[in-house]
Amino acid sequence: MKIYFTFEPRPDLKEPLVEEFPNVEFVFDPKLDEKQLPDTDVLVTYGEDLNEERIELATKLKWIFVASAGIEKMPHQAIHDRGLLVSNVRGIHKKPMAESIIAHILSLKRALPFIYDNQKKGEWNKKAQLSELNGSAALIIGPGAIGSEIGRLLQAFEVFTIGCNRSGQEAPFMNETYKIDDLKSVLPKAGIVISMLPSTSETRHLLSYDHFKQMGENTIFLNFGRGDVVSTDVLTRVLEEKLIRHAVLDVFEIEPLPADSKLWQLDNVTISPHFSSHSSRYVERSLEIFKPSLKKWLNGDDNVENKMDILRGY
Repeated sequence: MKIYFTFEPRPDLKEPLVEEFPNVEFVFDPKLDEKQLPDTDVLVTYGEDLNEERIELATKLKWIFVASAGIEKMPHQAIHDRGLLVSNVRGIHKKPMAESIIAHILSLKRALPFIYDNQKKGEWNKKAQLSELNGSAALIIGPGAIGSEIGRLLQAFEVFTIGCNRSGQEAPFMNETYKIDDLKSVLPKAGIVISMLPSTSETRHLLSYDHFKQMGENTIFLNFGRGDVVSTDVLTRVLEEKLIRHAVLDVFEIEPLPADSKLWQLDNVTISPHFSSHSSRYVERSLEIFKPSLKKWLNGDDNVENKMDILRGY
């Protein structure tokens, strides 16, 4: 039984893993080595190093554990055709991402960019527009594991939370939940709109110019799901026309965001380089999901945590 990691955990994480599973051969590489693939049973990867040719080389492969929530860059059809088990670390990002989102909202509400800018200029200036998070309403499009954690933290600030998902069924830490088909009618209710949607054929360019027209001019829009939920051209137009107060973007249609993108020039957008999920505890939390799943799988149970439908993308 060979388990191949295409990244190398810290020694304090790697050594307990190897000790806990003495009958398993573990191989750790800082990047994927194709020579290791033919006799690999389980592949642990961030997903971006896989392609159709490498799936073909891995003739013994049975399970791909993706230490990431997104799988957009993986060869979906080739994996499906092989009937491979795929699972990921969905939910691992919820703590750092929720903290990042709350930080950005509070930063705008309490004028932190204004304070930092004045400090650089050596100016004592109180002419800032300050507001409170307390008592506001937030719409979370895609209230899954991460969205629910955002809702939990927002409710601590007495924010009224509204979820929007495919089914309209109740979601944790949402005061109300609606179907995504009702999105346009729900948008006017919220001063904070947060998209946590994955990238699928159903979500691509889901948010149109008309959706932003339904938001109030003081709305803060945050996209921390996937960048293609709204086209860059639409988003640029919305911000140039100041239909909303501010956008905070951690994800983009093209990454890295091109240097000539108009978004860099706008003063009502915060650009984050898709790292809101980063944390010193990332691999630690990944292994907390992997180890119980590995125990199940070694006992013949493939009902592992976060088992995925590779073609649906989640």
